[in-house]
Amino acid sequence: MSDAQPGSSNEKKGKNLGLILQIGFAVVNLAVLGGGAALVFMSTIGWNAPKITEETIRREIASLKPQTEEASTPFIYTMEKFVVNLGGDPKRTIRLEVNLEMLSKDGFEEIMSSDSRAQARDRIVRMLNDQSFSTLEPIQGKLFLKDHIAKEVNQILKKGIVKDVYFSDFVVQ
Repeated sequence: MSDAQPGSSNEKKGKNLGLILQIGFAVVNLAVLGGGAALVFMSTIGWNAPKITEETIRREIASLKPQTEEASTPFIYTMEKFVVNLGGDPKRTIRLEVNLEMLSKDGFEEIMSSDSRAQARDRIVRMLNDQSFSTLEPIQGKLFLKDHIAKEVNQILKKGIVKDVYFSDFVVQ
């Protein structure tokens, strides 16, 4: 008969399995920790800035330049001067000359047509009638007016788009 106690071989197998699992988890833990440390190193301390040469900058600038002369020519339509009564108290008038920079030649030709030109003038006059001196006095008021004029004229146009609005004359009395 053997002196082996029942369950002792099972205990040895259980201890061996537990030891193997502990070693396996330690290896996996070290691998994940090492991968994370490598990732942090490469994205911070180990990161090298790309080398920028004069030649690469020249190529980038050349790719940004318009290819045709027509694309680089701005299409600016200068409207006749406006003299309009402003809203609010005290009553004031504004003398304004508006220049519309169009995105394309088609838009420029469209705004030159008498129908679009008359509609644009009418909308701008009505918009100015609703403004008061206190809203137009600060620079933010003038910038808001430019955006509002571009929006109103763009609603009229079918093919063209107003890129920007410039004021050549802006006098409030």
